[in-house]
Amino acid sequence: MKITVAGVGYVGLSLAVLLAQKHDVTAITTTQSKAEKLNQFISPIQDDEIERFFKETREGKRKLNLYTTTDKEAAYKSADLIIIATPTNYDDVNHFFDTSAVEDAIEWTFKVNPDVLMVIKSTIPVGYTEHVREKYGVKNIIFSPEFLRESKALYDNLHPSRIVVGCDDDQKEEGEMFADLLLEGAREEEKRSNSQEQ
Repeated sequence: MKITVAGVGYVGLSLAVLLAQKHDVTAITTTQSKAEKLNQFISPIQDDEIERFFKETREGKRKLNLYTTTDKEAAYKSADLIIIATPTNYDDVNHFFDTSAVEDAIEWTFKVNPDVLMVIKSTIPVGYTEHVREKYGVKNIIFSPEFLRESKALYDNLHPSRIVVGCDDDQKEEGEMFADLLLEGAREEEKRSNSQEQ
């Protein structure tokens, strides 16, 4: 499956690495220098597991099908699934989440790949998914909250305490498919660890 992940912070990068064990993953960043670093498997954030995975990839001990780009159009156009993990900083003065980066990802997707499933993994206010579905007149946007610790995000994805996907009844199949993708990535690392121990 071709998966595009918008955002390479703790949430986006950990998901991209998790899924790149089994799928072709394209990560999107707005910073060219960050893309260049990531394409050499050098992490721009401090996360022990991401750094371990990248080191093993550079040494040829692990294969990650991960490419990072600043070309939004190409990344969104080729995807079978889009995960939106862009920042949504909370404004303490005005008391709202800045969801402009999430909506930028949604709008780019509608321009070039309107029917693809989008999963929002960003922190968003209650009712936001329903709001954007109504705003854009679509149903192919679902939400999956993240339960990740900073600097331990990939570890938490590899050892999930729970996976939650919010969707309507008519999207149950898509929701289950996304949950299965996350479990598959965790199980892949489990299999790898067990085979190395033998």
